[in-house]
Amino acid sequence: MKERALALAGVLQAVQLVQQMAQTGQAPSAPLAASIDSLFRFDAESPEDVFGGADKLRPGLERLVAQFEGGAGRDAAVTRMAMTVLHLERKFIQHARAPGAVHEALQDIARQHAQFGPTHPTVLSRLGEVYANEVSPVGPRVLVQGNPVYLGQPDVVGEVRATLLAALRAAVLWRQLGGSYWDFLFDRRALVQAGRDWLSATH
Repeated sequence: MKERALALAGVLQAVQLVQQMAQTGQAPSAPLAASIDSLFRFDAESPEDVFGGADKLRPGLERLVAQFEGGAGRDAAVTRMAMTVLHLERKFIQHARAPGAVHEALQDIARQHAQFGPTHPTVLSRLGEVYANEVSPVGPRVLVQGNPVYLGQPDVVGEVRATLLAALRAAVLWRQLGGSYWDFLFDRRALVQAGRDWLSATH
C-alpha cells in the first residue's frame, strides 16, 4: 500500500498542478519539474525513483491525505480529474498503438529534456503535443475548469496537457503496483496512513 500511495500522490500532484495552471496561468516550478521528470525515468528501479524521491511529492502526499481524510480539506475538482485520469489510463493501456507511440515520442523529447530541463517551454510544448495527438483521442477527456483567460492561451494549454501526461504516467504506475478503484472504497484509511508515513519520512 505504501508504494501504491506514492503513485497515487503522483497523480494527485499532477492534477493539482493542472488546476493551478487553469486558475492562475502558472504552477510552482519544483513540483512541476518533479512531475515532468517522471516521464523520462524509463528504467527506474522503484516507485520512489520514478519521482526522484518521495520528498519531491510532498504536495501530492499532502493532497492525498486531505482528499481521503475528507472534511474541509477535500477538493472535489481534484477528485474528479484524478478519477478521470485513472479511467483514461485503462483506455490508454488497452489501446493498440498509443502506449508505443507515446514511449517513442518521449525517447525523442528526452534529448531536449536533458539539455533544457523539465519546465522549459519547448519541452512542455512538445509533451503537450504528444498528449493532444496520442492520448486525447483515446478518451475520456479530462475536463479542466478555470479562468478562460488562461485556458485560451496556447502556452498554458500546452503546459496543462504536458502535466496531464505526467498524471497518466503516475496512473500507469499505480495500476502496475496493484491499484484499483477498490482502494477508494475500502482502503482510504490505509492510504491516509501511508501518506502520513511518507510525509514523516521526508521531513
